Amino acid sequence: MNVAPGIPDFNAPVVEHARKDFPLLDSEMTVGAALERIRREGVGERVIYFYVVDEQKRLVGVVPTRRLLTAPLEKPLREIMVRRVAAVPATATILDACEFFVLYKFLAFPVVDEQRRVVGIIDANLFAEEILEAGESEDQKRSSRLVGPEFFEALGFRLEQIRGASPWRGFRFRFPWLLVTVTGGTLSAVLAHFFEATLARSLVLAFFLTMVLALNESVSMQSMSVTIHALRSVSVTRAWLITTFRREVTTALLLGVTCGVIVSVIVLVWRSNLRDAFVIGGSITLSLVTACALGVGVPSILRRFKLDPKIAAGPVTLALADFIALVIYFTSAWLVLK
Repeated sequence: MNVAPGIPDFNAPVVEHARKDFPLLDSEMTVGAALERIRREGVGERVIYFYVVDEQKRLVGVVPTRRLLTAPLEKPLREIMVRRVAAVPATATILDACEFFVLYKFLAFPVVDEQRRVVGIIDANLFAEEILEAGESEDQKRSSRLVGPEFFEALGFRLEQIRGASPWRGFRFRFPWLLVTVTGGTLSAVLAHFFEATLARSLVLAFFLTMVLALNESVSMQSMSVTIHALRSVSVTRAWLITTFRREVTTALLLGVTCGVIVSVIVLVWRSNLRDAFVIGGSITLSLVTACALGVGVPSILRRFKLDPKIAAGPVTLALADFIALVIYFTSAWLVLK
């Protein structure tokens, strides 16, 4: 794809394009005091939303302009602000910011650092003028500046073109991570070889091996998808990781116990072997919990090291989840059936 000279580098930090001319409002302010601060400090070139911060200057809410102008003057901002704010991390690239607009369909986003302090604001005009104009006619240029539903559709389409601009570039970007899958598969094969005697003692273990891995991969992908979606609007902090791990692992434990019991009953009815049923059902329970933990941890670590979790997390998570699941499965079988 030929990109116009004015189009920015999509891998550049978004903070380089963020505006700094915006007022921040304190959560303890009244509407009247907020309007007075806005008059005193000014509103910059373009204001769509007003962002609210706490005593430590951390982002805690957003007030749409219409709501601010129509609320009673004596009403505190904390009572009219929207507390769930989608924010772009300061470590994000311009391409990441574009995806925020396509995903959430807001007209502006705050850019925040690791402590959730606002360091800038980006709005739709930046992308309408700098990105959508690439390769468009003059009439399309004029229409692209009209920020409406068609803007987000056009932006999403343009991002797909940008991502697919060079097959060779895509190959170089994705192939190294697929090598992780190849390595993981090789290690899993070697591991299975060491437990060949255990498998020979109970062929039913081989029958259910595919099911164990399939359940394991499904749970890891589900947790990874939820985590990647959350990472679009939050920074990776210890508190966030603890809360997310606790929630996802509890869910995985419920899933693991339920699936493990069902499969154990199937094995018991089919083969009338309590030990085989215990090994297979127990392995499913343990492996699903570890798969969930990997689904949360791998993309979080990748984001922490400024790598793209959308491309890298899948191969890494699945390779680790499969290998650990096999370790649990074969070790349990060796301990119980020896």
